[in-house]
Amino acid sequence: MKIFRYDLVVAPQAIDGNGHVNNVEYLRWMQEAALLHADTLGCTRAVMVAGGRWVIRSHKIEYFRPAFVGEHVAVLTWVSSVRRVKSLRKYKMFRSEDSAVLAEAETEWIFTDARTGRLRSIPREVSSLFELVPVEQEPE
Repeated sequence: MKIFRYDLVVAPQAIDGNGHVNNVEYLRWMQEAALLHADTLGCTRAVMVAGGRWVIRSHKIEYFRPAFVGEHVAVLTWVSSVRRVKSLRKYKMFRSEDSAVLAEAETEWIFTDARTGRLRSIPREVSSLFELVPVEQEPE
């Protein structure tokens, strides 16, 4: 599964003082989508067996439109690249009702040893689980 889709309904507790979804919620949705995608592919288990752990090193997000309580949101996520110790994952979040893009984002994940927390090379049995999505195949 190259591109994973996570669907949700905006809950009342996701709304901030401005009356729309709080920016922190987008980050939470991104992490949920990434974890569900990894689980679906068997990556979570493979990482545990390998004695590793994924950690987010950095993220960037660009917001385009607000989301409001009760709206249906889809989070698309995919892996763009895998290098020796890191992986780049991208996201696109849109409102299901009208396909309006709410935000686009990416996270850089690093692979670490579960015991020491030190960087380590991503084992082949982990990296091979992700089918990379090149830029020209990213969702529009």
